[in-house]
Parts: sequence; structure tokens; C-alpha cells
Amino acid sequence: MIGLEIHAQITALNSKLFCSCRGNYRDLGPNTNICEICCGLPGTLPVINQKAIEYSTMTSLALGCKVPDKIMFYRKNYFYPDLPKNFQITQYNVYGFSSIGVDGIYELDDAKQIRISRIQLEEDPGRIAYSEGDMNVRNSALIDYNRAGVALIEIVTEPDFTGPKEVRQFLNKLSLTLEHIGVCDTLLEGSVRCDVNVSVEGGNKVEIKNINSFREVEKAINYEITRQSSLYSRNLKIEHETRHWDDRKKITFKSRSKEEEHDYRYFPEPDIPVIALGIDFVPNLKKRMPELPNQRFERFVSKYKLSEHTSNILINDKKLADFFESTLKVHFSPTEIANFLITDFKSLIEDDGESTDYLKNLKVKPEHIAELVKLIEGNKISRITAKDILVKIFESGMLPSEVMNNTNSYKIADEKTLMDAVQSVFDKEKSAVEDAKTNSEAINFLLGKVMKFTNGRADPKIAMRIINNRLHNPDK
Repeated sequence: MIGLEIHAQITALNSKLFCSCRGNYRDLGPNTNICEICCGLPGTLPVINQKAIEYSTMTSLALGCKVPDKIMFYRKNYFYPDLPKNFQITQYNVYGFSSIGVDGIYELDDAKQIRISRIQLEEDPGRIAYSEGDMNVRNSALIDYNRAGVALIEIVTEPDFTGPKEVRQFLNKLSLTLEHIGVCDTLLEGSVRCDVNVSVEGGNKVEIKNINSFREVEKAINYEITRQSSLYSRNLKIEHETRHWDDRKKITFKSRSKEEEHDYRYFPEPDIPVIALGIDFVPNLKKRMPELPNQRFERFVSKYKLSEHTSNILINDKKLADFFESTLKVHFSPTEIANFLITDFKSLIEDDGESTDYLKNLKVKPEHIAELVKLIEGNKISRITAKDILVKIFESGMLPSEVMNNTNSYKIADEKTLMDAVQSVFDKEKSAVEDAKTNSEAINFLLGKVMKFTNGRADPKIAMRIINNRLHNPDK
């Protein structure tokens, strides 16, 4: 039995959850993005970020959760170096109040349903950096409180997963949902983190923390299932504990005995009153919510007439899907633009695909792609030439028409020029010419040689017609 606790930062916010410190702390020096409220100094009062409530509600709705009319915040008391106040302001489902979302259902691609126990809005702790060795050595550590107080959504599932592949599928789909509703940029370092609860054969639950990527989540689960199964087979007790994942050694190690809920001494946050959302809050928010991935997929198929395969590729990369739709506003040719983006364009950006700004920082804009597709459709350049032009646009940012004029990249449609090119290829590839008289694949080989001879500029239809004529009527 496997359950997840996913922590997703609300990166869309400009400020933290309870103060005006910056929400985006990543480009700042250590401990420069903190204030009296972050540290919980005497006399300070937290003020809730209203946009955080809206974003966490949208997340609850996207995951099929019920949203209550009123919400409360609680203090979760524990002592750890990354928690400057020695308590965390979070949510807790007691006293007739619930967190921002409860009792949700989220469906995987294979139609399996995963129950969402609760979604709660809370503040992120600071970050611990182990300066010597790793956290298992514990010689020394550095603390950076820039992250402390950043708005965090915790998503807790029921133990409905039976294997690591299901977990990976869920995490990928969840990330896509968070990106599409504009809550979290999941490519930012540390923006989405995942703790895993694993138990086998009815044994005690073990929590695994410090997992830095979805790929490592799979490895950690596999290791923990193997470890617990080995203990069970030898009639050894599986301790109820918290373990950490060592991504260098690829093992889990004991961190501490697992706390029970009562150990945290939850009590209502005295400085934040009960928040009444109102009967119009959720209906109004639903009207403003962006499309969910499955809704966008259906629109791409129905409105743009794209194949399901092409639509899936675009939807699975929100930034590319946004780029696609921006290009359509310049030139409406959905199929041609989509095919060009997922083949030629995507192949040139794959190395930067893990960067959060990989499209924003490109010199290639939707206007470039729109003009390139127009040139292809107008039969002025070939697809091969278009890719060569695209490479030059990546380097210079020039318009396709400028690159085409500077490099003389127009498609060659003049029959006399193409006949000369075909003759040159026939003279060099005499054995292929003989094969082509009885083998159609050899004809394609000759066409490829003609395209290479003309640097991809030959009109393939005219070139193929000339090749066939020369093969069957060599004297003409």
C-alpha cells in the first residue's frame, strides 16, 4: 500500500503566504528574504494572502475535492532547524472545520481512481544545506530561511497505489494539472516535492522523505518495498518510522521514529480568525479557472482537428501548447504548425526542455514559425530547407524571409535546373540507377541524392517525376 504527500509551492504568487516578502526567492542571497513575520517574532501578526486561497481552491476543484464554506488555520508544533517559529501555520480537519479541499477523486489515464484525502494550505519551512558529506553524516548544516513562509499546497492521497509506476503516472498528471491552472511552475527547483508512505503485508507504515525528483520517487519506492518484504519474510518487525532517501547510495536510512498526530499539539491559530469563503466564492472561481489538461486535449482534437497523438504531445508540455496557440493567432494552420513544432522545432530545444524558461528565452517567436509554415504551404521552400532556416533563426532571431533571401534558399522548381541535378546524380550513382528500374526503394535513394545535391531546395514532386521519366525514357 502506497500513499503520497505532495507539497507544491504556489509559484504564481508575488509574495509569501502571511507577509510581503517575495514569493520567488531563488535568485536571492541566503537569508535575505525574511522578515519579522517569517520568523514569528513577538508582536507580529500574519495576514493571509487572498490569492493563495484562490489558487489552493482551484487545485482542490481540479482534483475533484469538496471545498468547505469556512476554513481555519492551525499551529503544528515541532522543533526542527528549518522552522524559525518552532511551529508551522497549516490546516487541520477538526472541530467541524476542514482544510481547503477534502474527499477528492483523481483519475489516472487507465481510469484507475485515486482518492484524495485532503488538500491543505500551509507555509513552507526553510531549507537546510548539509555542507559536509550528506544528511546521514550530520557533521554540520547551513540554514537558508528565504523559503520559510512561502505558500505551499499539501496534497494527501489515500494509500491507493500498488506500485511505483502508478505513482509516477499520478505525479506526472498532477504536475500537468498544476501547470495548466497556473498554480505552480513545476520545472522550478524545489517547487514540487513528494513524501511517500509505504507498507507491505499489513505491516507498519514507513514514511520516506528527502526525495528530490519523480524519477527518484520510483527508485525509493522500489527499494523500500524490497527492504520491507525482506524483513517480513524473516519475521522481523517493520518499524513505524520516518526514513530519508539517499540519492547517491540509492537506499533509505532511518531518520527518526514516526510522530503521531497528537505529538504535533495542533491548536487553532489565534492570530487568524475563521475565514468564511461565502456561497459565491467557488462558483465565481470556477468561471475564471483555466482549462484542465483533458479539456484542452478535447478542444485540440475537436476544434483544431489534430490527432490524439499530436494533441497529447502538445498538452504534455504546457509551454509548447501555449506557443502553438500563439502561433495560430498569427497564421491559422493547426495541423501544419503542430507537426512542425513537435518534429523540427522540438528536436532543436530538447536539450533545454528541463529549463523553466526554455521558450521564453528563445529568439524564435510564434511569428517566426507562422511565417515559416506560410513559406512551406506557399511552395516557396521545402520542409528540409525550412529546418535549415529554423536553425539560423535560433542563432540570429531573423525573420524566415530574411534568412531565405540571404541564403538563396528558395525551392528549386525550374525543370531545366532539376534535370541537370538529376543527370549529375545519375552519372555518379549508376548502380543505383540500374536498381531503381526494378526497385522502388532505390528511386527514393536517388531522390535523396538529388535533394542533397541541391541542398534540400529541389521540389521533391518535380524531381521525382523527372527521375521516373529518365528511368523509363532514358533517351528523352
